[in-house]
Amino acid sequence: MEEKLDFSLPEKKSKNSITSKLTILLLICLIGLTLLSLFTKSSNKGLLPNKIDSSYSPEQIKELATKLAQRNLYTRSAEVWQEYISIAELPDAEHAKTLFQIGTLYEKAGMYAEAIEYFYRSEITSKLDDLESQINLHLKDCFEKLGKFSALRYELMDRTSFQQDKKAGEKIIAEIGSEKITDSDLNAIIEQTIDIQLAPMTAFITKEQLNQQKQQMLEQYKTPAAKTQFLQSWLAQEVLYRNALEQELAREPEVKRELEELTRSVLSRQIMNRELADKINITETDLQTYYQANKDKYIEPADEEDPNSSERQKSYDEVKNQVMNELVSKKSQDVQQEYIKQLMDKYDVILHTTALTPEEKDEDEK
Repeated sequence: MEEKLDFSLPEKKSKNSITSKLTILLLICLIGLTLLSLFTKSSNKGLLPNKIDSSYSPEQIKELATKLAQRNLYTRSAEVWQEYISIAELPDAEHAKTLFQIGTLYEKAGMYAEAIEYFYRSEITSKLDDLESQINLHLKDCFEKLGKFSALRYELMDRTSFQQDKKAGEKIIAEIGSEKITDSDLNAIIEQTIDIQLAPMTAFITKEQLNQQKQQMLEQYKTPAAKTQFLQSWLAQEVLYRNALEQELAREPEVKRELEELTRSVLSRQIMNRELADKINITETDLQTYYQANKDKYIEPADEEDPNSSERQKSYDEVKNQVMNELVSKKSQDVQQEYIKQLMDKYDVILHTTALTPEEKDEDEK
């Protein structure tokens, strides 16, 4: 009888199967432990750039951070202090004080948002009586320098409120469907609107002047009537915008063209503002000098219906915004012309002026 060939594979031994499974489980455990270790070290602190040599002791790292601060290298000093916190076992009080110190370093470096974060971290870690008033002052300065006046207002309200369980600005003042709009939301919208209005001026005035202008404009919305009027106008625009999105108006050709033109206008203005910011710096002294040299332009005429009235010289404070606009226009004109000329050369622009003149008529048409 012919012997049949057996093509079946031999069965694997159960011992090898169990060993393989155990090996895989061990590898998974090792990987998990490694990831957990990395996460634990980096949690709450973040992985720092340019991490220093781990062979340094906590005291050596502390000494390094102090030296960096003494040399005005505030940002790097703050990062090294964070490294110190990550390896030193600090009690809550000392931890909070170190976080506060990091906040002050970021503030000196002009990194106000980061400074605010670390002042908050300090408070969360441990509330210390000797730091409370200092943190309040530093937070106030940081919010002001950021130009976040609405946020500052609510920050101060939260810190002086007797009802600490209820945060300032949480009162609901309007609803759009399921969306709730709070008092703090409205103030943020108002502030953002003012920022957009002031954007063309940011290239020409200092941060302090800009914040002063912003505060003056915010004063217009302090009364309930003014805020209500703004809110009604904003809600009307918002529902129109949402309805336009639902109807997909942005896809229509004529709307696309208008949006593209708006984008072109905004980008052109922004690039010019940056160029002007590098070339023009208008100070308070410049404004005062311009006002004194052109005082005859700022005279209020006499009231024709009142025979006893006479011309009145307007004060500098009354016409400061007008003075600013005029001086900006005067100084920026030359810069704009020169910059446009440079770009024309860069992009090889050729203007055929003769092509725009009327063509001569044929003899027969004369």
